[in-house]
Amino acid sequence: MSKSHRFHREVDGILLFDKPLGLSSNAALQQVRTLFGARKAGHAGSLDPLASGLLPVCFGQATKVCGRLLNAGKTYRVRVALGARTESGDAETPIVEHAAIPELTIETVDAALARFMGEQQQIPPMHSALKHAGERLYELARRGESVERPARTIVIHRIQRIGLTPDTLEFDVYCSKGTYIRTLAADVARALGTLGYVESLRRLSLDPFDGLHMYSLSELEALSPSERDAVLLGADSAFQDLPRIELDRAGEHQLLQGQSLLVPGAPVADDMRAYGPGKRFLGLVSGAAGGRIRPGRLFVDPKMPPSPARGRSDRRGPDSRRRSADSRDRSFQGP
Repeated sequence: MSKSHRFHREVDGILLFDKPLGLSSNAALQQVRTLFGARKAGHAGSLDPLASGLLPVCFGQATKVCGRLLNAGKTYRVRVALGARTESGDAETPIVEHAAIPELTIETVDAALARFMGEQQQIPPMHSALKHAGERLYELARRGESVERPARTIVIHRIQRIGLTPDTLEFDVYCSKGTYIRTLAADVARALGTLGYVESLRRLSLDPFDGLHMYSLSELEALSPSERDAVLLGADSAFQDLPRIELDRAGEHQLLQGQSLLVPGAPVADDMRAYGPGKRFLGLVSGAAGGRIRPGRLFVDPKMPPSPARGRSDRRGPDSRRRSADSRDRSFQGP
């Protein structure tokens, strides 16, 4: 079957995919893309083959939100093997050093974890995709080379112990973009007076999709094509923290033609969501004083006919408890 025949559908939306262990992010993307037959797809935030969990897959116009999702905060569940160190900081490479494990109590562990809260400097590991002189750091590391890496500012918003045994520690961490969990795990182990490496890693959530259901490949395969399409979130689900305005047909036409327009009472904001008739998400706009609205990044093709269907910005799975941000929005009608 030719590539063009396999990827023949114009699909738009965001899939919250539960990536399994042993699969690279790109391989997972290709499996999902083939299942949907989507012409255009991308993922937002790589997961190593040894990690599982949330991998947002964006289709069609929704691929425009990938950059925003890459910058989002993320929550992970981490299991750290204590008393040993590997070259890569995870289970991908052999153990290169052992250390004694002191007797640990819940109190000492919780106190150690609490010291990692907040903004801090972190040095990226050699086994990472960052580049030095045009070469990936992991390529240098595989040759036994090490280079100086500048520290980067990260933020640990929340870190909480989940489990503790004599030789393992499990914790959840909600952290900023750019946080290396392998480095964090090694630093936590060091704070406990021993060595450690990531034994298992699972991404639990990613802003703004906290609490929403992730779909495994087997779940998706069990659905009909129309049911699969129905689990996709609208592109606007990535912008639920922004104010929104609603336009009539004339305003929609002006916006899609790249024209500014007046919406009395609209807020002054760098970014807002704009919707047309039928709750169709049009894209992002900026608002200036006097209700002047200027188009930003649009998420519809101006040549496409208006859709009467309601957006799917808050599609939820069976175990989701997340309340729609739309229910808290203040909407502005215009023009």
